[in-house]
Amino acid sequence: MYKKLFNRRRTILFKHFSNKSYSLFSVIGKEVIVGTLSVATLTNAKANGISTDMSKVTADTAFTTDGHEIAEVSVTATRAPLTPGQQSRMITVLNRDDIAAAPVQSVNDLLKYAAGVDVRQRGPVGAQTDVSIRGGNYEQITVLLNGINICDPQTGHNAVDYPVDIDDIERIEILEGPAARVYGTSSLLGAINIVTKTGTHGMHASAHAEGGSYGYLSAGARLSAGSRQWSHSLSGSYTRSDGYSRSKAGHLNMDYSGGKAFYNGAYDDSNIRMTWHAGMSTRGWGSNTFYSSYSDEQYEHTFKTFTAIQCENKTGKVHFRPAVYWNRNMDRFELFRNNAGAYPFNYHRTDVYGLSLNAYFDWTLGRTAFGAELRNEDLVSGNLGEKLSRPRHIHGTDRDYEYGLNRTNIQLVLEHNITYKALTLSAGLVAVKNSWSEMNMQVYPSIEANYRFGNAWKVYASWNTSLRMPSATELYYNSKGYNANRNLKPEKLSAIEVGTSCHTLAVNANAAVFFNHMTNLIDWITDTHADSLVLTTTNFGKINSVGAEANIQANLHTLLPAQKIFRQLDVAYTYINQSQKKYEGITSQYVLEYLRHKLTARLGMDIISNLSLDVYYRYQKRNGSYVTGYDGDSHSAVTRKYSPYSIVDVRLTWKAAHFSVYAQGNNITAHRYRDFGRLEQPGAWWTAGIKFNM
Repeated sequence: MYKKLFNRRRTILFKHFSNKSYSLFSVIGKEVIVGTLSVATLTNAKANGISTDMSKVTADTAFTTDGHEIAEVSVTATRAPLTPGQQSRMITVLNRDDIAAAPVQSVNDLLKYAAGVDVRQRGPVGAQTDVSIRGGNYEQITVLLNGINICDPQTGHNAVDYPVDIDDIERIEILEGPAARVYGTSSLLGAINIVTKTGTHGMHASAHAEGGSYGYLSAGARLSAGSRQWSHSLSGSYTRSDGYSRSKAGHLNMDYSGGKAFYNGAYDDSNIRMTWHAGMSTRGWGSNTFYSSYSDEQYEHTFKTFTAIQCENKTGKVHFRPAVYWNRNMDRFELFRNNAGAYPFNYHRTDVYGLSLNAYFDWTLGRTAFGAELRNEDLVSGNLGEKLSRPRHIHGTDRDYEYGLNRTNIQLVLEHNITYKALTLSAGLVAVKNSWSEMNMQVYPSIEANYRFGNAWKVYASWNTSLRMPSATELYYNSKGYNANRNLKPEKLSAIEVGTSCHTLAVNANAAVFFNHMTNLIDWITDTHADSLVLTTTNFGKINSVGAEANIQANLHTLLPAQKIFRQLDVAYTYINQSQKKYEGITSQYVLEYLRHKLTARLGMDIISNLSLDVYYRYQKRNGSYVTGYDGDSHSAVTRKYSPYSIVDVRLTWKAAHFSVYAQGNNITAHRYRDFGRLEQPGAWWTAGIKFNM
């Protein structure tokens, strides 16, 4: 049996994939305590000790707490489930309360408040967004939906397109640093997992509507039903905006419209648990000058479908969790909007089929996990890939897909975990073979350790290695101003991290330093001394990145019990520095434009009964430069460095029993800034809305 794990006001139940296997742990606001964590909001919490006996991780007991609801969460930083105190990775968890309090319109907006995450938006309400972690780029993370990889091998630009509305989300898990052993080798510098709400007992319904600046409107609804063993939920939403800018000709060029639909089902009995989902996302948006300087009226439309089924057994000595999935992504890009005669539209269709198996078992020397994944990526395109022997018709047009790329990735994982008193060791390796590069099977090892001091302190260290295959766009995109390189090599990374954390009743503090050694790093670059500004994909030589993260979260009700207004205060900071002196004279499109400094802060207040105010602050200083001008002529273009900026967002919420009303403002000081190149971000953006729960 467990020792008494936590004496906390807020506890939740972590359910392992095993026969009646449960362990109890605590969430500190946004943060599940798994090793060292960041961007947390502290509620009343105090650890009293953690059992380190591996056999006790599978205790045949469920726990309750002093009248507080116990919710089920499945968050892990290893292949085999371990107690949070036994894990040695940084995971940020944004839970349902954090999502509800944030002044955002999309998941991508929400990720801006994580200090270790870089969000570069080029459009309203989450359209056309690049997300990266720890100084990497948008191609170097894995994006998952309920644990299923939904990344598009065509391009990472469209990776953070989910079929779920923000009100469908139960939580968001952010794993910082290489995550190959957990989520696959494509997670070079981290992973983001979107976990959706499941159906509950009985019938429940909710709806929301909101509107605001720049013609913004959004509405959605969700219906869920459940019984003892079955649960179902169905949701849909629609969002549109005129955008905040116009082209030189006076036309909309940052507008957005799109809809989402999502179904999630589950079956759960004493022997097995099965879950499945099916989703759809369709959207179109003005792309301004993002993809090219030759036009400020670019436009893109995508249509995506997602299907997956997962299962896990609850009996037997070996615990299995198989999964099968199919994702389809369709993309149409217009360099000149609604004018195919000026330049032909680019059409792409990607089908990704995946089959995976994860398992673990306990024995005398600890807990061993193993896994395997077979993932096939099939792309047909109007301009990406090799020439097809049999062209395929593009539906709704008089054109054919004439090019394509088909590659299969095989991945094998082995991991072992040993716990002795306050020390936990976890080691493993990932073996990878990809048909595209005809490479032999390559092995990438990793090892992690943590040691706990008393009830509050922990120190940890980790070493991880990984690789990433180039996307189809990086390999084959040749157009006006772009010249891809089909001979690119896979990126490789070796990362070291050391950290510590302290968790008490009133304060939660974390600090970590990390070192990333990257080789064959892929990026689009331009030589500022050349006669033309052609972007070319290339493998850099070697880049070393050193960084540090620190955060502190205070429960103000506990620290200042005499006052009732101030609820919580969170402050987090990330610093990164890359060695890149040898690349002077080179303008990087992505890799060298990392965030050197990022500071985030949040102050939560309860003004009066049912009325709350949350204020968010964000400071960012980006390394790198960008080139102005539309014609691509290097002699008339001007190179400028990114300027630092500060942003303040607020949300005022009034809650009643079955509905809430809110008003929120983003960038309330109307500061004009740039996250990506030529695209200036909007000034103040105001919205208001109402939500119903029945």
